[in-house]
Amino acid sequence: MTAVTRTALLFSLALLLSCGDSASRSVDIAIEHVTLIDAINPIRENQTVLIDDGRIVAIVNSDTKGRVSAQTTVDGSGQILIPGLWDFHVHFTFDTRFTDAMAGLFLYHGVTNVRDTGGLLEDLLPVVDTLQRSGANAPSIWYSGPLLDGADVVYDGVNFPGLGIANPTPEAARANIAEIHAAGASFLKIYEMVSPEVFAAIVDEARLRNLPIDGHVPLSMRARDVAPQVQSLEHLRNYEMDCVSEPEIWLAARQQQLANTANEPGNVLRTRLHELQRLTAISNEDPEVCAEMTEALKATVSVPTLRMNSMDLHIPFMREDFDQAMQMIPPSVQQEWEAAHTALLASEEPVDTTFAEWSLRRTGELHAAGVPIAAGTDTPIGWSIPGYSLHTELEQYVQVGMTPLEALHSATVAPAEYFGLEDEMGQLQVGFIADAVLLTGNPLENIIDTRRVQAVINRGALLTRAQLDSLITDR
Repeated sequence: MTAVTRTALLFSLALLLSCGDSASRSVDIAIEHVTLIDAINPIRENQTVLIDDGRIVAIVNSDTKGRVSAQTTVDGSGQILIPGLWDFHVHFTFDTRFTDAMAGLFLYHGVTNVRDTGGLLEDLLPVVDTLQRSGANAPSIWYSGPLLDGADVVYDGVNFPGLGIANPTPEAARANIAEIHAAGASFLKIYEMVSPEVFAAIVDEARLRNLPIDGHVPLSMRARDVAPQVQSLEHLRNYEMDCVSEPEIWLAARQQQLANTANEPGNVLRTRLHELQRLTAISNEDPEVCAEMTEALKATVSVPTLRMNSMDLHIPFMREDFDQAMQMIPPSVQQEWEAAHTALLASEEPVDTTFAEWSLRRTGELHAAGVPIAAGTDTPIGWSIPGYSLHTELEQYVQVGMTPLEALHSATVAPAEYFGLEDEMGQLQVGFIADAVLLTGNPLENIIDTRRVQAVINRGALLTRAQLDSLITDR
């Protein structure tokens, strides 16, 4: 926000307050007697938040004598207001059975912004248009378009859902990026099968177009070399392969396999490389080498998707409230997931929890070392319920060593910083976009209280508990 705009807001507030109860105009919303909590400012109790034209125009003590009339007044007594939450890793088009339900589910759970990290333009753009036309009844969406994969594509629409496109050469990558940028993408997503040459071209093109980059660490590269050139990395993916003694030898073995002389499908080749090196790398971790890699990761944001990575230890179905949450998802998906739950209970196959344990430990280590972390879930992949699963992610961050306030930072401030929007999103502050969640519990006392959503302010529009309920029941 410019200094001129902020000054104009403050001047408008001064005029409103000077008019007292007889003001000739009113603000849209006043939330009174509420406690404000965000990851930047001190806790502020007994506050009145004034919202007008989609922005926070004033925050004053509720006992202040001057009073501004509002079209809608909300009594926030005994409640907590936090910034609107982000899910920083979603896929609207991964499972089309979920697509129409996702917007309502996100808002129901207090998620006002989402970052879609991979979908074909022909599938995704109609979804974006629908969300934007839905106004206050949908979260704001930021999207990358397709996964920029290599000559071999993992999510090719044949063996896996269609999320990615081939970039066999630097020239092909530049042409694809031009199309993606023209389609309104907010960032780019690099995937695992790209070559170092294509990676370099994507990075260069992104800089020319001022687009942030998200991605997985390509299997043809080392995490420490990738991290300083991108703005976020997902799932802790392929970090472990750069935490071993003589990682260049491991890299050379992967690069040899990536030549793909057998012409395997991209998903088969990727899975084989993971099976070849992932668990072996974890069991052969070199702490000194890993510390060097961790230092390099400070240059980017890590999005651990911890609730997914740790599923073998923390099975979503085993949560006390998961059955209730499943009642909100599309019936066909619900039936499929119930069958999966039954199969899990009946299975006597031993479960290898090595990767899950490593993911929990590594996330805690990254946070302790000062690596930036943002909260994403990969919904709806891996039994992830849109909105609901973000709260699980935050709970697990606290379990691995974050304070509740740091967990809140990961789902509010960190995403805003990624897009360079920290001066207008992620805080409860005058001049900021009015995205907020009214809670009936204090998440600083128990992070699980982020689930206790009473109302949502979405770009300045109030959604009451009843209205949020209707987003689920009226589908």
